[in-house]
Amino acid sequence: MTSSQNSDAAGPEMADRHGGPRVGVYPGSFNPPTVAHLAIAEAARERHNLDRIDLCVSTAALAKEHVVHPLFDHRLEVLEAAVEDLHWLTIKATELQLLADIAAGYEVLIMGADKWVQIQDPVWYGDDPAARDRALASLPTVAVAPRDGLHTPPDLTLDVIPDLIAKVSSTIARAGETRLMLSAAQDFAQRTGAWIEPERYAAWIESSG
Repeated sequence: MTSSQNSDAAGPEMADRHGGPRVGVYPGSFNPPTVAHLAIAEAARERHNLDRIDLCVSTAALAKEHVVHPLFDHRLEVLEAAVEDLHWLTIKATELQLLADIAAGYEVLIMGADKWVQIQDPVWYGDDPAARDRALASLPTVAVAPRDGLHTPPDLTLDVIPDLIAKVSSTIARAGETRLMLSAAQDFAQRTGAWIEPERYAAWIESSG
């Protein structure tokens, strides 16, 4: 585990609402990290004057608990390499799943419009609307990346190029459009088969011990 990873509860250990650095959190699986992820982070940083953004990866992301390839450690290594030259981005690992828990202590919570819609659903709170409402009320400032067909409050919506959001996703990247990945992910995919050739990736894991 590298110095910018943290397997404990997520939270900005340096954030201070009374004059310290402004820190945002962008939870996700980043599987793989794409140019859209970076564009969203950059838009949130600019709009909310953030000093740092933590890309926070859950060991078992909500609704994605069965993601096992690439291995969690490999995904973290790729993210570390992807942000190596970006001083304002760091990587955090957490066992937390609910955004309200992950966002505790941060100034800004960053998410996509699909996640914004998801967190309105009481099913993620034990089918308890009151628990849902309490969780939403506890959130810090929210920054939402728009997506066609999904409504987001205008005052929360980030200014991101619509075509970028519409045409770039981790799903499309995994289907073979490696050009959509950040360069560190492209390199890892080509070298190991991760995301694009599962059998080659499995063989690479076996051969590398």
